[in-house]
Amino acid sequence: MLKSKRVVSAVVLLATIFFSSCTQHTSSPINSEVDSHETIIVDNNEHDVYLSKKGKKASEFIAGLLNEMSLSEKIYQMMFTTPEDVTGVGCVVAAGETTKKALTVYPVGGIVYFSQNFENREQTIEMIKNTQNYSPIPLFISVDEEGGTVSRLGSNPEMGITKHPPMLEIGKKADFSDAYTVGKTLATELKDIGFNVDFAPVTDVLINTENVEIGSRSFGTDPILVSEMIANIVSGMEENGISSTLKHFPGHGSTYIDSHTGYSESTRTLDELQSNEFLPFKAGIEAGADFIMVSHMTLVNATDEKVPCSISDEVVNGWLKKDLGYTGVIITDSFKMGAITDNYTTGEAVVKAINAGVDMILMPQSLNDAHDALYEAVQKGEITEERINESVEKILTLKYEKGILYK
Repeated sequence: MLKSKRVVSAVVLLATIFFSSCTQHTSSPINSEVDSHETIIVDNNEHDVYLSKKGKKASEFIAGLLNEMSLSEKIYQMMFTTPEDVTGVGCVVAAGETTKKALTVYPVGGIVYFSQNFENREQTIEMIKNTQNYSPIPLFISVDEEGGTVSRLGSNPEMGITKHPPMLEIGKKADFSDAYTVGKTLATELKDIGFNVDFAPVTDVLINTENVEIGSRSFGTDPILVSEMIANIVSGMEENGISSTLKHFPGHGSTYIDSHTGYSESTRTLDELQSNEFLPFKAGIEAGADFIMVSHMTLVNATDEKVPCSISDEVVNGWLKKDLGYTGVIITDSFKMGAITDNYTTGEAVVKAINAGVDMILMPQSLNDAHDALYEAVQKGEITEERINESVEKILTLKYEKGILYK
């Protein structure tokens, strides 16, 4: 394999991140001072980049970068939001000066796009490329591209993207190579457009066949079959350059109510979850999934505190991190969903989620409120800055490992 080496100066990168023209946030100004750091040599060969992630240079690079970031910048890295929420524009289909200015004020960690953002392939490629170039710290760029009913790109014939059948149809064939092929195709096609994360695959076992939120998005009702399918689709995605996302932990397949619209509960016990719903998540973790998305359903028989899983210490710190040993990036489901907005303010929910062990908040209802609540929680000692650093280090490390962090 041909190796292409380049020198990436941490001075240049940090200057890009903290350039002095940044507009300051009224309640928590962004630090614009830059110190010198040693030059980092990065081998652009994918294999060597993967090997370097455990090396001293990689850890020093991340530690140096984290040390230069203000608290505000760290908090914004923990936000994964829409382009509209960053820019204030009603429907974003291009990235120009408005996007550039917005990203200096709100240097978020990730942007997720939806169908409304995609007019055609060329427009989307340019929009993503410009957005990435304007971002002080390179972004996670994501979409929900599952196949079936959730095909933001595949449903638009102008995008030139394969529209896959519902995963339930693929699961019925019980051909694991099909799942791998879907993952590989998704990764290859999404990467060509500029995406580096897919909020897929749906990892839920379909316990309740009348489930209106999951339905045909699941590979099936058999946890063993679903586990094999998940392992293969994740491998297909991760091996071909796209970070996969296992969703919706701890398994949303038993509910009757759609958590997008309001409170949704499950009567499953912990024993039932461990012998069924957890199995595909374990398989996906072993296959190398970079993200896990936590659902907003409430487990009325499995947890002591009856709160949405996305803000539950028992679910995130306990089951996912301690029991399953997951060390990747943990993200919530959208914080614009009724299960959250009907019962919590943005600030309340965000603070609870971070205290529960979540690393990134997906689509907070108010980006300003989310930031300010976390900033104030740190100032008051309700959340330590070390806790913030833990998540941001994880985010930056994944960006480094995937070749996103250096431009």
